[in-house]
Amino acid sequence: MAGFRLSALAGMLVLGSAASAQDRPYTPALTCQTVRGLVERAGAVTLSTSANAYERVLRTGGACTGDTSAAPAFVPARDDPSCFAGYRCRQRNTDTSY
Repeated sequence: MAGFRLSALAGMLVLGSAASAQDRPYTPALTCQTVRGLVERAGAVTLSTSANAYERVLRTGGACTGDTSAAPAFVPARDDPSCFAGYRCRQRNTDTSY
């Protein structure tokens, strides 16, 4: 019975990892055109750029709000190491104490 539980738990972990991978397309495995198409269709998408790094990319910079501003988002793609995918929101530097 313990072996079955361990197998079931291992299976859930594998499925959970696969679901996470689907939620965050891995850009080094995709062409630049595919990456740009994903962002264009979704409007905003979280892209994995390596095994441990990801970022949210937006179709337009106008989606940034509050104390953030738009900056170009370049990601590694299969055919372009610096593929323009869209925009990301960056925190504005509001420190004027220097």
